Amino acid sequence: MAEEETGVLPKILIVDDSRMVRASLIKQIRHRFQIREEADGEAGWETLLIDPAIRIVLTDLGMPRLDGFGLLERIRVSKVQRIQELPVVIISGDEDDEARQHALDLGASDFVSKGAGCAEMTARLESLLDLTDIRRSLALSEQNPIVDPDSGLATPAYLNHNGEQLLAQARRRQTAISVMVVEIDHYDQLIEWHGDYVANLITGKLAKILASKVRREDTISQISGARFVVLSPSTSIAGCCTFALRLQKAMEKLVLTYRDERIRITVTVGISGSETDGVQSVEGLIGTATERVRRGIAAGGNRIVDSEGEVDKVAAENYVNKMISIDHALLQLRIGAQEDVMDRLPEVITTMMPLFNLLEERLHFGIPLGELENYSRK
Repeated sequence: MAEEETGVLPKILIVDDSRMVRASLIKQIRHRFQIREEADGEAGWETLLIDPAIRIVLTDLGMPRLDGFGLLERIRVSKVQRIQELPVVIISGDEDDEARQHALDLGASDFVSKGAGCAEMTARLESLLDLTDIRRSLALSEQNPIVDPDSGLATPAYLNHNGEQLLAQARRRQTAISVMVVEIDHYDQLIEWHGDYVANLITGKLAKILASKVRREDTISQISGARFVVLSPSTSIAGCCTFALRLQKAMEKLVLTYRDERIRITVTVGISGSETDGVQSVEGLIGTATERVRRGIAAGGNRIVDSEGEVDKVAAENYVNKMISIDHALLQLRIGAQEDVMDRLPEVITTMMPLFNLLEERLHFGIPLGELENYSRK
């Protein structure tokens, strides 16, 4: 769920005229949810209007001023979409079948007994939240397709949606997320000299090169004719500079021939990161990286620009020799990319050697430090 990614507990509104019932429910679920409580349906309705963070309504049926049926009906006919779509769980006592059916007809999502145990109550509520998140994701994908049919890359809408989730996850896990904006140099001149057809061929080539070089967990989108964005979770600025250097080398080798004319292409890459730039939104990271692209193009193009300024070839090549991120290696193992980790195992071992030394010094596990050091030098 989204709240798990940000470290903020999902909020539930409990509406019941019995203070003892409310206290009992809160005791059962407070370890997993934020709670707001009201003593009748009218007060509960007013709370819903002013608190957009509420994710579920847990309500009794028999209450003064506005009963549970009335509250449920107001929710389902509300013109505010976030309220209308809220899961509403009825706190069930000894209601007869007719009352339960009436609640279902009005749009109740579920029933929980006042005597339900903590595990059952939590599981039912979490299941409803998961179902709500799935429905929202499906609705988003219907309104904003994930893949652009022309480029085969992620749509800009999906890039932003997925990026915000990854950024929230990075905050919770205290890891990095980086953005690279890649732009074809002198794109307007390419169109002027060779026409739209050739320009489209070039962007198509770049899209394929990007797709072949990024990791499976990265997201690529073409946000304009000449400009692409690569969103990389658990990646440092050093890792981005390494990628940008490899991309530049691949583009330098690419030569297109059109009407007996050889066309060479270069790219400029702007890089931003959540750790180095302190930007708290995907839109802000993309904007920062885009501004660095503009500076690189103004300086002549075929540049890599990060928070420290232009990254020259020597600095970029030095990044290649930096130690691998253990967070990234663990992430690759979790997604099943064992071979990718094996390819860089000497670097992983080098990064982990201080920990191995400490473990051997303190706990005497018999770690073959000499063999590991010899292997890491390969």
